[in-house]
Amino acid sequence: MNIALLGYGKMGQIIERIAVERGHSIVYIKQRNQVIGSLEHAEVAIDFSVPAVAVTNIKEALTVGVPVVCGTTGWLEQFDEVVDFCKAKDSAFLYGSNFSLGVNIFFELNDYLAKMMQNFEQYGVSMQEIHHTQKLDAPSGTAITLAEGVIANSSYESWTLDSEPTAKQIHIDAVREDQVPGTHTVRYDSSIDQIEIKHTAHNREGFALGAVIAAEWIKDKKGIFSMKDVLNLKK
Repeated sequence: MNIALLGYGKMGQIIERIAVERGHSIVYIKQRNQVIGSLEHAEVAIDFSVPAVAVTNIKEALTVGVPVVCGTTGWLEQFDEVVDFCKAKDSAFLYGSNFSLGVNIFFELNDYLAKMMQNFEQYGVSMQEIHHTQKLDAPSGTAITLAEGVIANSSYESWTLDSEPTAKQIHIDAVREDQVPGTHTVRYDSSIDQIEIKHTAHNREGFALGAVIAAEWIKDKKGIFSMKDVLNLKK
């Protein structure tokens, strides 16, 4: 399969290595204003760029009929716009806040726990995410997905970075430390005890492998998808 890489930072380089190991070819690389190869020759594009250029990258690929797998976070206020654009171009788009197999299982566990806890109002929910200092957005897309999972299955209405949330808000503590690929914790606290679930990434390999697997899956498809489709986690 011919793959375009939209963004060629640390993640893009790991994706390139894993894609080549799995027998694929990188036919196009876009990094800032530097372009190598031809986007039109790609069968799938993988975007791990930065929030400021993600939408432009996605639209450029969809315009020439190349399906897009996007792992860039921090641009989701334009998500509906991208979905409409993809449908208009009769192409395929898959966004994932996290492509790790373990994290996607963690998402399911988070949803299930939230359903279990919705009748126990003595427990308050909070979250923490820790990432490397180069991460540009806060909170992480993964933390937002976790918060949305709780909100969908509880009386909570929104999330906030504010250290003094309202009763209907989930506080997310976004921490930046050197050399941390990603750690996410969801806590349920009461006056007498605490329940905690946690996912810790040891490196970026899982994110990159998941993105390549998603690219393999979306080839020749049309529509809007998520990792739930790729991993057959749809209920």
